[in-house]
Amino acid sequence: MDNKVSIELLNAAVADELAAVHQYMYFHFHLDDQGYGALAALLKRTAIVEMGHVEKIAERILFLKGDVKMVCKGTVAAVTDPTEIIAMAAEMERQSVVFYNNAAQKCGANMDSASKQLFESLVIDEETHFDQFDTQLEHLRKFGPSYLALQALGKEPPTQG
Repeated sequence: MDNKVSIELLNAAVADELAAVHQYMYFHFHLDDQGYGALAALLKRTAIVEMGHVEKIAERILFLKGDVKMVCKGTVAAVTDPTEIIAMAAEMERQSVVFYNNAAQKCGANMDSASKQLFESLVIDEETHFDQFDTQLEHLRKFGPSYLALQALGKEPPTQG
């Protein structure tokens, strides 16, 4: 097993998760400011889960005797339209699923089962997030302003798990 391969993949995952935390908190602030508290809360909860992912990934990097690179990829997109926010969040999660599946395969091929399992567990969480955002996006497309009105009234979007 070459720890360098896993450490590189894990640090890429840290960058991905940190970017998600920053973006989702930005979304949270703006949705809350617009009066969409329920959607804002969904983004905040998701950001908190992503912070937990950073911690798990960092623990694995340190176990492998690597250095955790606390580098955030990209910049925060200044998106404030609720429908665009949810669409972007869903796409971010979809991309993470693809990356984590590929990383799991590479770790498995490199004889690092523990990192492989960590990436597989991240896939499950990211798929759940994708499903939550995709459901919200479907509601926004189907019901439009009426659905946003419910959000403004504090009707909490359903959560899974």
